[in-house]
Amino acid sequence: MPSLIAQGLLQYKQVYKALSDGYYGLQSTILTLAFMALCRIKNVEQLKQHNVGELGILIGLDRVPEGRCLREKMQQIVVQNKAKEYNTELFNHWLPKNEELFFYIDGHVRIYYGYAANLPVKYISRQKLCLNATTEYWVNDIQGLPYLVFMGALTEKMQDVIEQQIIPELKASDSIKERIANKEKLLCTIVIDRECYEPAFFQRLLEKHQTAVITYRKNVKDKWDENVFKSYVIDVIGNKVTVLLCEQVVLLGGIEFREVRSLNEGGHQTAIITTNPTITIEQIASKMFSRWSQENFFKYLIADYDFDKMIEYGTEKVSETSKIVNPAYRKISSSIKKATEKIRRQEAKFYTIVEQIHEAPLEKIPTLTPQQLKAKTALESLKEAKAKLVTERLIIPTKIMLKDMPEEKRLNKLKTESKLFLNVIKMICYRAETNIFEIITPHFQKSHNEGRMLIKQLFSTPADIIPDAIENTLTIGVNSLSTPRYNEVINELCVILNQSETIFPGTNLRLIYKCRASQTSKGKEF
Repeated sequence: MPSLIAQGLLQYKQVYKALSDGYYGLQSTILTLAFMALCRIKNVEQLKQHNVGELGILIGLDRVPEGRCLREKMQQIVVQNKAKEYNTELFNHWLPKNEELFFYIDGHVRIYYGYAANLPVKYISRQKLCLNATTEYWVNDIQGLPYLVFMGALTEKMQDVIEQQIIPELKASDSIKERIANKEKLLCTIVIDRECYEPAFFQRLLEKHQTAVITYRKNVKDKWDENVFKSYVIDVIGNKVTVLLCEQVVLLGGIEFREVRSLNEGGHQTAIITTNPTITIEQIASKMFSRWSQENFFKYLIADYDFDKMIEYGTEKVSETSKIVNPAYRKISSSIKKATEKIRRQEAKFYTIVEQIHEAPLEKIPTLTPQQLKAKTALESLKEAKAKLVTERLIIPTKIMLKDMPEEKRLNKLKTESKLFLNVIKMICYRAETNIFEIITPHFQKSHNEGRMLIKQLFSTPADIIPDAIENTLTIGVNSLSTPRYNEVINELCVILNQSETIFPGTNLRLIYKCRASQTSKGKEF
């Protein structure tokens, strides 16, 4: 509870209106959803498998709502359409002050297995398949902690999402407004993958939006002299790493960029470019190589928070004036690509026969000549077929509006507000969990490998909850964990949590934490 409150859970009071009269109000509903996430109760139906009376004590009531009631309460929250505003409030709460700002931006593709919605087909890298899916665009910090989430509608490019949605949201934050007022030349830096690679786009972000970029360079064909690389120690997601780095100024599309290369084992050179003029070479490499923190965030939420779960059935219409890639254009482009591959294979076959004819003795040429003629005829036929497809594609528009698609195939989208709302709740819970992880790290030698496991064990460990109306306290007595060294860590955690003097929401009871297990000997390192 202290970590949830510190991460802004109670900011909902500034956004959402009270729910209709009933036993369960807005606070109890929000707390129920937060504790469900932390207890790894991944959906409403799983509440049936738990003691609703014991879960109710966590929120200060005699029981949590049953599935149907909880869905009704969630619906009353969702219909207010305030999830984006809630996320914005939290973003202002989370954003650090007086620090250089770095934002990690990436898209997460969520597969759709149903039949009710007509969704665009997208490539799923983790399954190496093209499937119906939606995309969520996430903004995180260097540790992987989430800031913002944006729900994709159709087949929008990440460049458009960054420029039209993410950058305006960043500029509207209190911290960056202050930078704008102070007329600072650089407002923030975004770290992205190659998906957005385009030098002109990076230059536009810097000149128009005062936003720098750090990303990998594409299509690197040259190699720098290995003797110019020097050894540097950089921080990558909390780990000190020694790397060989070198920096030069390069021209890409007529635009100057700072390029940093890392020399790896085997001689491979990883190229990074940036438009940030002030950060050091070590910072450039550290920020770029720390991008995996965001991938780790996605992986963890999928495994522990049922991240890709569909929250609400149903679809929503998309503006009929929205433009998408023409399915007919995409289909014929795919056919042209396949025809090109066939031509290359046939050319390889044809030129192999030509070489055989040049090298073969005279008596074998009569048998090879018919093969050459047959291969050449097949090659010309394939080229004619490709030329025909290319001609047909010239009259097909690249993009069309949704209203120009047949009604039965017209794209729509899944309902997004409920998913966005629960995304925000899970963002708070993940940040709260990470906050506890950071608290125990100095007291736990194996925190890197076992820290998250210890926290999950703590969440599922029985505890006594004892209110005292006279002293206005609410004592939480945690039972023994699986090992003495874990109990020692939890003792330290309880001391720090007690220093926060947190009041349980809706009461005047101060939370007091105690670990009931006997403490291990002092001075021993864990």
